Amino acid sequence: MQVKWQGVYPALLTPFTQDDKLDFLLFEKNLEAQVAAGVHGVIIGGSLGEASTLQFEEKKELVLLAKAKLRDTIPVILNIAEASTADAIALAKHAVNWGADGLMLLPPMRYKSDDRETATYFKSVAVATDLPIMIYNNPVDYKIDFHPALFDQLVEYPTIQALKESSRDVTNLTRMLNRFGDRFKILCGVDTLALEEICLGAHGWVAGLVDAFPRETVAIWELAQAGKLNEARSIYRWFMPLLELDIHPKLVQYIKLAAQETGIGSEWVRPPRLPLEGEERTSVLSIIRKAIAIRPVI
Repeated sequence: MQVKWQGVYPALLTPFTQDDKLDFLLFEKNLEAQVAAGVHGVIIGGSLGEASTLQFEEKKELVLLAKAKLRDTIPVILNIAEASTADAIALAKHAVNWGADGLMLLPPMRYKSDDRETATYFKSVAVATDLPIMIYNNPVDYKIDFHPALFDQLVEYPTIQALKESSRDVTNLTRMLNRFGDRFKILCGVDTLALEEICLGAHGWVAGLVDAFPRETVAIWELAQAGKLNEARSIYRWFMPLLELDIHPKLVQYIKLAAQETGIGSEWVRPPRLPLEGEERTSVLSIIRKAIAIRPVI
């Protein structure tokens, strides 16, 4: 189905059982909560989905399950975060066979490529697939900054259609819009900047805390689109202590714990990650439970 790259796209968690198997029942439960809240697409195997630890067959199973469950009501996007260009191209081709509707593409992992290498990597994947692609720029976590000027090199590649902007530099959104108009859809990739970037013209939001709080996330988007900024701000201000869990190195553990507390996830992660314990777990739980206690009525 067509990917419009607009609205709320959850970066889905990958639920595991305590013995480190995919928890398909819990994956379906969370997916149902996202659909009920009105999200506009889903992303499988992103950073929050513990992409670096997922096996090839697991990615396949998750895409196939999501496609079967959603029945083309909203698009299913597969994240590509491979170490080599050949592996990235191979996964993009498999994604077509699995029925994925689009791709999110990170720069090469485990090697800090320069601008020329990064652009060549993106172009190589772009010409190897007909699936629409969203480039993921996150120099804070991945140390490669594919800044707006570099997108000049990608304009001629029709499969490259969107940018998940996670640089933390809000002005990059306006720079992209000034430079390219609507050639590339821009989606905010940082929860703590979402409303700001939506107000500045972001086409969408690749969200993290949506995995635990889908209704509130979608409500902020919809209220902002309707010009009801006072209502959107009210929810956003309540949400902020939770949204800050998205910008911590342990965002996976933190957001999985939040999803467990709201009944649509579990805290089990795949090693080398470990579940939270001690004072850290108590502190994060306090933030989550305090927010739930005063959760707005949507």
